[in-house]
Amino acid sequence: MSVWLAVLVHTPAHAALGSVLTYRHTEALTAGTLVRVPLGARETLGMVWEPTDDEASGEIDPGKVRDISEVLDTVSPLASAWQQLVRFAARYYQRSAGEVALAALPPQLRELSSVQLQRKAQRLQKALGLQTPADKGSRTKKALSKDSDSVPDTSAAQSQSQAPAKALSGEQTEVLAQIEAHSGPFLLFGATGSGKTEVYLQAVEQLLTREKMAQALVMVPEINLTPQLEARFIERFAPQWGPQAVVSLHSGMTPAQRLSAWLAAHQGGARIVLGTRMAVFASMPSLRLIVVDEEHDPSYKSGEGARYSARDLAVYRGRLEGAKVVLGSATPSLESWYQSRPSDAGGRYLRLHMPSRIGAAGRSLPLVRRVDMTHQPRNAVFSPPLLEAIKNRIARGEQCLVFLNRRGYAPVLHCTDCGWKSACGHCSAFRVFHKSDRTLRCHHCGHSERVPRTCPGCGNPDILTLGRGTEQIEELLAELLADVRRPGTQNAAHPDGEPVRIGRIDADTTRLKGSLQSQLAAVHAGEVEVLVGTQMIAKGHDFRRITLVAAINPDGALFSSDFRAPERLFSLLLQAAGRAGRDAELGAQSEVWVQTFQPAHPVYAALKTYDYPSFAQNQLHEREQAGMPPFSYQALVRADARNQESAQAFLNLARKRAASEMAQWPGWAEVLEQVTLYPAVPMAMQRVANVERAQMLVESASRNALQRFLAAWQDVLYTSRSDPACKGMIRWAIDVDPLAI
Repeated sequence: MSVWLAVLVHTPAHAALGSVLTYRHTEALTAGTLVRVPLGARETLGMVWEPTDDEASGEIDPGKVRDISEVLDTVSPLASAWQQLVRFAARYYQRSAGEVALAALPPQLRELSSVQLQRKAQRLQKALGLQTPADKGSRTKKALSKDSDSVPDTSAAQSQSQAPAKALSGEQTEVLAQIEAHSGPFLLFGATGSGKTEVYLQAVEQLLTREKMAQALVMVPEINLTPQLEARFIERFAPQWGPQAVVSLHSGMTPAQRLSAWLAAHQGGARIVLGTRMAVFASMPSLRLIVVDEEHDPSYKSGEGARYSARDLAVYRGRLEGAKVVLGSATPSLESWYQSRPSDAGGRYLRLHMPSRIGAAGRSLPLVRRVDMTHQPRNAVFSPPLLEAIKNRIARGEQCLVFLNRRGYAPVLHCTDCGWKSACGHCSAFRVFHKSDRTLRCHHCGHSERVPRTCPGCGNPDILTLGRGTEQIEELLAELLADVRRPGTQNAAHPDGEPVRIGRIDADTTRLKGSLQSQLAAVHAGEVEVLVGTQMIAKGHDFRRITLVAAINPDGALFSSDFRAPERLFSLLLQAAGRAGRDAELGAQSEVWVQTFQPAHPVYAALKTYDYPSFAQNQLHEREQAGMPPFSYQALVRADARNQESAQAFLNLARKRAASEMAQWPGWAEVLEQVTLYPAVPMAMQRVANVERAQMLVESASRNALQRFLAAWQDVLYTSRSDPACKGMIRWAIDVDPLAI
């Protein structure tokens, strides 16, 4: 006897094929069971599903129903709460459930057979076996050493001596008591260096001690922040719970490592999962605590596929599974800050405050100095006062950080004779000059070519640079500090002392595996006097000897068309400032220098006093007057086409049909009155990799009305694509709660 089963498969939302398909099997299977099914001429991973009315397809032709190829019964079915999380994410972010669910699973699940998975699961189960705490560490190490595909190596802290917890400040103690006493969600608003990470560690420790099988999820915004956090968690928890109790999940891991870590969490053996935004979908049957560190960071919002916000899904998952959620930041997103207003005013989060830095001398935040560049020498990159301050820090044996959020040597090459510029032939962008390998490289499509010897337009041999990147700043600093010597380094080879060492950390210098870790280790060891870098080094890192942070050219963000630009700039500068003075002995004399042509701008005025509440209040007041989020709700419909006309025609046609056709549906006139559709416009980066891009903003004061409209509008978008005016359309996607417009 055969049974028909609904199976989720990975199909994009803009495809005509639904994500819930019907297959045949010899017996009924539990929802959440992973299977392998035929789809067209190929075989793909699927998941048994209980479809809702809107997910179920129409009539079924029995002659076209195919058999399930294989049941991956080695992996236990995913929990109903996990399925509900996927269902909500798909519905809210206007994607197919299969696209969300299957993309959230480790890629290697699509490749391994049931037999291979069984072998891997057995090895992993042996490593995660039910040993007693006394012998767990040694037996686990032996099991892991035999299986190179097992849980990623965490040998950095496999000591068997219990790592003592740090003594807490009064603020940390109060915050932990609040987390213990209330259900949350919590917004932990703590100054940089106030000890938020220690709060996370002790909250997790209290949970694991209190509940035998409980699990915790700790999320960070970027991969480069994972290793140092992993080292701290392993040091704290490996001695008692074994090194396999802490696993990581991020895209920088090998497929085998990701599968092992995912299985360890799915089976309940991994007590703590550290990861980036993808970790919000980790299968954790006993999840009781979710921490979202640096919750304001835009990296938590996916920019492709299902464009979900991991921070918002973490809050929803906490409510779904009864887990406490802690959002932490020194500069919370305005949406989270607004939600943490008093409950009697409509707030949904409990705000916890830690305004003081850890340590006696370090309790004062760095002094902010604003340099008015209109009063400095023309074309000066480093003002004389800043350069002198850097030299003084080096003479005292301290370190400096120079922040410029633009990599490469120069953003543009140009010819003064004919006006030629190094534009990318495939994108609406300029190719960036990289002096280290003499290439012009597009940071959008990746196209790269050698720098021409003469101007391609007129043959002029004198091609000049426009603007500056981190590579040029590094070179310039080497020239400006050529006569400065490191204190206490006199020797036979350098009787006056060794020259100053300048390091650079950006996406170009950290391409190779392990390069970021080695460069950070050099900074921590004091082998670098001046560190130049992008936002990669501006947040999350604990540099103990840095006492001066300099922001070279931050003004560009002040004139952006994006209404979130001031919020992002303030956050980035305050995070960069937080790298200074983290050592208690040096904190009182640390400084932050901001070189600007707009020293009186409210962003810099608020930064001067570290007054985030005042900054947030002003920004929220402006947004309320303008009807911007969080006082309204938005979605962007993006269209990619072979030409700009087709992309805009598609969006404008869908807009026109919404007003003409949907208004005729019973009861829909009232919904449409609450929704505003703006005309289609080209995206700021209009062309990428020879694909033209356009966008349309959809806005409403009601989240429910916006969601209802978007769900019903999908059919209009499907049919509009086939219109002759839209010839050349490639794809379209809806971005709910967009962060960049």
